[in-house]
Amino acid sequence: MSVRVVGDGSSRTLVVGGLEASHVDADPRHLEFPYMRRMGDVIDVAAPAGRPVRVLHLGGGLGTLARYIAATRPGSSSHVVDIDPEVARLSGLRVEVADAREALARHPRRAYDVVIGDVFDGPRTPRHLTTREFLADVRRVLAPGGVYLANLIDDPPHRIARRQIATVLGAFSETLLLAERPVLTGRRTGNLVVAAADRTLPVAKLRRRSQDVLDRGAVEVFCEGVKPLKD
Repeated sequence: MSVRVVGDGSSRTLVVGGLEASHVDADPRHLEFPYMRRMGDVIDVAAPAGRPVRVLHLGGGLGTLARYIAATRPGSSSHVVDIDPEVARLSGLRVEVADAREALARHPRRAYDVVIGDVFDGPRTPRHLTTREFLADVRRVLAPGGVYLANLIDDPPHRIARRQIATVLGAFSETLLLAERPVLTGRRTGNLVVAAADRTLPVAKLRRRSQDVLDRGAVEVFCEGVKPLKD
């Protein structure tokens, strides 16, 4: 699959297999892609403003969120994992080149405040990064009160994404879903951002930034009758 970067020093976009996969700006606080802004919103409200956080990035791209976190929460640490050595090289960051699940298994308990899953094989998240067993390992490396964030993409009626989200529902006591309204209502394909934790997440704060936030009850309706995924 072809991998290249287009743009100049102030704005660069990673293109993988002809699809725009990641974007970085001279101002690391600027998040160009809407789904990245939603992830940034969750990270902003996940801990008091400015507090450093420890973050594991499964899927690195150009390191957009790692740079954002460094700019908005000085003193934070980001460990980035990407399976593609060329993507890792183009990011300009220190990256562990490995399969995300294999890398996750090597990390210690309670090591991270946030785990971000943004891994794709073509248009889909690899199945082994969506199961109950995978999420058990995510929970293992999360510190108490830690947050799991995942980016999913699916075509209407979102059969695959609903199973992935239902699996997260079963793993965490709190699960939110953030996406554009046409995506949530099944009118078009798009990114679905899942935010999960074993504590209450500030839905009201997130809705002040974006109206398209489903709380746990609405997510349960979205996934009604859907079976979780397992290895």
